Amino acid sequence: MQSIGTASSLWRYPVKSLFGEKLDALEFDGRGVVGDRTYAVRNAAGKFGSGKNTRRFARMEGLLAMSASWDAGLVSLRLPDGRTMSNDHPDLNQALSSVLDQEVTLAREADVSHLDAGPVHLISTSALNWLRGLLPESFIDERRFRPNILLSTPGVGVVEHDWVGKTLSFSGGLRLQITGLTERCVMTGMRQSDLPDDLMITRTIGEHMQFNFGVYAQVIEPGMLRQGEHALLE
Repeated sequence: MQSIGTASSLWRYPVKSLFGEKLDALEFDGRGVVGDRTYAVRNAAGKFGSGKNTRRFARMEGLLAMSASWDAGLVSLRLPDGRTMSNDHPDLNQALSSVLDQEVTLAREADVSHLDAGPVHLISTSALNWLRGLLPESFIDERRFRPNILLSTPGVGVVEHDWVGKTLSFSGGLRLQITGLTERCVMTGMRQSDLPDDLMITRTIGEHMQFNFGVYAQVIEPGMLRQGEHALLE
């Protein structure tokens, strides 16, 4: 086994395409991170809010102006005006529709998955440093890329792309199979929280990495992952 770094940041996104929550530990089951993207905003056509238009997803402006947190199955959404509403609040759908200027509902995952091409998403600090070198004037922040796991790795380069097909294990027992590259959409450069719009980020990833940045993984052995755990490449 090869030691490759440590889990330096852990993230969960209870509602797809909303800003998520940074945590000290994540629980993983066979689906992925427990509580991750369990809900999504659904439009009148039955598509889920996202940063892109696909068979399952519809691009919706304004999603990143909201955030969500998860507590034992209860999801709390923070709206742009500062209000916090739970997923069982009777006026939530009306409030979401007002924010997004279209009729929407908050939908729990059922037959159609809310996940993208993989259940768990990882990026490395080496990859972030590589992008910072290409875009010294840009605000390169992990939040733009919405990882579940940010791995602190030495050096500069998109090292995680070399892990596809391999197994990543953590000192606490969690094991992940790296399944493929993460294709980036326009959401990467969109404004969120204190991060400004920056179209050069997506454009640069496209020019140098064919719009791929980060990797997807699936869970081989479930368990808890805590911040600071060491990662080994099997």
